[in-house]
Amino acid sequence: MCDGEQSRQHFVHGFLEQVEGIDFEHTVKMGIRNNRYDAMVPQVVSALRLKDRVHAFEAQLARAHTKKKLKFTLPGPMTIVDTVADRFYGGDAEGRIKMAFAFAELLNREALALQADGVDIIQFDEPAFNVYMKDAADWGVQALERAAQGLTCTTAVHICYGYGIKANTDWKSTLGDEWRQYEAVFPALARSRIDQVSLECIHSHVPPDLMKLLTGKDVLVGVIDVASDVIETPEEVADTIGRALQFVPKERLFPCTNCGLAPMGRDVAWRKLEALTAGTRLAKERLTRA
Repeated sequence: MCDGEQSRQHFVHGFLEQVEGIDFEHTVKMGIRNNRYDAMVPQVVSALRLKDRVHAFEAQLARAHTKKKLKFTLPGPMTIVDTVADRFYGGDAEGRIKMAFAFAELLNREALALQADGVDIIQFDEPAFNVYMKDAADWGVQALERAAQGLTCTTAVHICYGYGIKANTDWKSTLGDEWRQYEAVFPALARSRIDQVSLECIHSHVPPDLMKLLTGKDVLVGVIDVASDVIETPEEVADTIGRALQFVPKERLFPCTNCGLAPMGRDVAWRKLEALTAGTRLAKERLTRA
């Protein structure tokens, strides 16, 4: 179970609102995700500090309303630095790394507090890993581990190809018949202390055999397309799970969505979640019969 990020205006800005050193009053236009599209972003203008707890209310409210495992999401440090304008850490490659680790320390403080709130799984969202693959392998995973330092709950990282907005779908159309971005970062994640990796699968050109690079990790396989309003059938979902099972042990495979359903209407999102449930049930039935 999770709170669905219902209280946040944006998956990154929802965290940044409680960080000192961020200027939201003077946003600037900046190309993000390697200039895939322009966005109005806040500026980092001084040393970064947490004002207070960030998500205590949402986490505690969710914990009070379910006895099931509770999952909570936070933006990853590399994705944060790709969604703000640097006016303090130097504005260069070295400053980008310093800023990422500064954010990682703040994320770690909040993550430890979320764990104390009773959160069972903390997931860091890192779509930037699929854009800056070399940086992700060189220092992005290290920054991610700093954000997760000291956690004893389950830790996860989500890496996808973005929401179903036009800028993302246009970018995907340039990637060719095989999307091998995961190949650069999966080995580093396999060596990391992160427990789970959430990835995009259905209706993508990601070679399923890349999942073999995540040996020893739980793999959250995207079996619901967030770039289309077409509702998947249970058979489509089960078929995608079946393909993933060729490369991931069944005890380590967890079906999920390719990314968040935020851009979709509530009815479409609900029906897609129903398809996820029905397809997972069908996949289990197929395994039992086999």
